[in-house]
Order: sequence, then structure tokens, then C-alpha cells
Amino acid sequence: MSPLHGHTSVIEKAFPGLPEEAIQKLRNFAVKKSYPPQTILCREGEPADTFYVVIKGRVIVTRDMEGDDDFVMGFLGPGQYFGEMALLSDDTRSATVTTIVDSECLEITKDQFEEVFGASPAVARSILNTLINIVRQTDQRAIHDLEERNAELAQAYSDLEAAQADRIERAALEAQMEVAGKAQRSLLPDDLPAVPGYHFAARFEPARHIGGDFYDVRLLPDGRVSVVVADVSDKGAHAALFMAVARTLFLTEEQHHKNPVDIVSAVHRGLIAASSYDMFVTALYAVLDPSNGTLHYVRAGHDEPLWVHHDGESQFLSGKGRFLGLWQEMPPVLEEQSIQLHSGDCLVIYSDGVTDMRSQTGESYGRDRLNQLVKTIRIYDADRIAKSIYEAVQGHRNHTEAFDDFTLLVLRVE
Repeated sequence: MSPLHGHTSVIEKAFPGLPEEAIQKLRNFAVKKSYPPQTILCREGEPADTFYVVIKGRVIVTRDMEGDDDFVMGFLGPGQYFGEMALLSDDTRSATVTTIVDSECLEITKDQFEEVFGASPAVARSILNTLINIVRQTDQRAIHDLEERNAELAQAYSDLEAAQADRIERAALEAQMEVAGKAQRSLLPDDLPAVPGYHFAARFEPARHIGGDFYDVRLLPDGRVSVVVADVSDKGAHAALFMAVARTLFLTEEQHHKNPVDIVSAVHRGLIAASSYDMFVTALYAVLDPSNGTLHYVRAGHDEPLWVHHDGESQFLSGKGRFLGLWQEMPPVLEEQSIQLHSGDCLVIYSDGVTDMRSQTGESYGRDRLNQLVKTIRIYDADRIAKSIYEAVQGHRNHTEAFDDFTLLVLRVE
């Protein structure tokens, strides 16, 4: 490949604010290369020696996570760049970048960059200052990329439903939907923790390829167990991204707070700060103390959990609280409640996609049916209870289209 003498505007966009002399130096060294789909440009953990600017096409950025699926960090298109740290340090790559369509990149190696430093210290200082500013803006860029992915994935879903005739574009859209679905599945737990005396089970099924509900059960450092079921107000790709932000906030804030009200309040503030979308989250967040069976919970606008006692008595758990992440000037008023679980008790936490599931005649499954079913099957183990509820609701729906995500979490005490 020969040095690239065009695409000055691409270099200016990647290195904003550089003087003409510095741009000329980089233009003399930059090389344009073309790559077919599924080409790995850089691999996580390998030595980093090249800075890339995307001219044409699209690439996906992933990181290895525990399990079989990679975690999708985002997509980059024309004018966007990656690998800037390769020019500043000897660190290894922090992510893998792969082309998903035919793509072209401008590339500058670390050796070429250091040659610029040796030839002109003044130009080197200008470029170095620009790179430092790029690194400082990484967090802002990540939030901006999240919002862009939101819009792009939402459009991708709409375009995929319309079944565009263009084969290449359709293949790219299908790839985006597939990785978006894998990204969401990677956020949900593969296995729920084993807690002596208590058993957890869950069922999740999005109404579309990807959804906005999530659930989690986590062992806390002090021996307690956190439980969360949440529902983003919208559906589809943008709701899934908002869900990812909300889940991350729950994981983060429970490291800093112990009181459920404090944790949920901090999540609300984090959602306000992280996104300007007119979306919100309803959530049931609880902390279980396995040593005495006490469950403290906060219900932030979420459906009331069903508590069926060992003797067959039942009740829906109330609690004051409004949804999270929408109105900064009106923070939610949250109320902590607590219950005492006993041997044989069963707690069912669910999203509205369970009780609102419609039959072919338009009748919702409803809380009464759920209550009567769980009272009947309360002696089963948690897995069987969750499976029985799922099958009953799906049988009620029959072949009617589901308009909401189905999310269910069951806790049963031995």
C-alpha cells in the first residue's frame, strides 16, 4: 500500500484542531486498506500497534465475557476511529474489532507515528495534545455511541420487518439484530445462585427479537441476596440499550449502598444523567437475608409481587413508589417494605407481560388466574412453578401475538 494523499477531511475529523503542518505529516504516513466482511482488524489481548479511522463500511466492537457469547460494545462507521491508545502506550488491545460489511480504513502504525515525533517535535506535541484530548473524552463518546446505537438498532429493526429487497443491506441489518439479541442475552444470568434453604428460577421471553425487561439474582459480599426484576417502558432495540444502562446501574449502586431505597434512588439519578430519552423503568428491587428469611423490598411503579404462604393464603405485596429515570424535577417517592418468609412460602415477581398476556378474544390472563394457579402449585420446586406459570400463560395466549415481554422470577423457601 502507498501513503494516502487524499482524505484530508477524514484525518481532520479524527484529529480535530491540528494545524496544517501536522495534518500534512499524518497524510504522508496514513495508508488506506480495504477489507471484506468478517475480517478481524484487531484482537483483544494482542499487542496494539495501529490506529484506525473508518472511511467506508461498518465494524463491530466486542469483548470476551464468561460463557460462549461475546459482549457487544458497539458499532463504528465512516469518520469514527479506534485504537488511539496504540499510539500512546504499550498496552494490549482491550477489545476485538471485526468488519461486518466491505470496509475501508486509514491506518497509522506506532512506528510511523514515532517517526513524526523524531522529524518534528512541534508537530509531535500538537498531535500528542490532540490524542490526550481524545482519551479524555472517551466517556462522553461512549454515551454518545450508546445513543447512536439506540437509533440505529431501532431503525434496523424497522427496516428488517419491512424486508428490504437489497440483499447486502438486508444481510447487514440481520447481523445487527443478531448481535443485539446476543448482547441482551449476555446481560441476563445463565444460572441463578445457590442459596441454602432458598431456590430461585426464572423465565424470560421478549415480545420481539430483543426486549426491555431484565432480571437478576446476586450474592452480596455480606451474605445477603439481591433480587431485581425491571421493565423498560418501550420495546425493541432502543429499550434493550436503556435496559443495559439500568442493569449496570443496579450492579454498581449495590456496591455503594446497602439500603434498597438508597440503591433504587441512585439508579434513578443515574438514568437521568445517562440518557435524555423519554423512557422510564419500573422495578422491584429486594434484598433477602437468608439467615432469618427477612426480605426488604422497594416497588418502583412495578407490578405487585405475589406472596403465597405455605398454608395457601396469599397476598399481593404493595408499597409506594414511582417509576425511575424520567423526571429530574420530580424524583420518585420510594417506600421500603419488608416481609418474613417461612418454610414452604413462594414469592412470584413478574412483569406486566405475564398478567397482561391476551387471549384470542382479547382477555388478559390477569392477577386472579396467576394467584389461583400459584396457590395450587405452591408445593412444587421453583423450576417447576416457573415452568407451570409460563406454560399456563402461553396456553392462554395460544397463537395470539405477544405485545409485551414475558419475565418471571420465582423464589421458594424449603
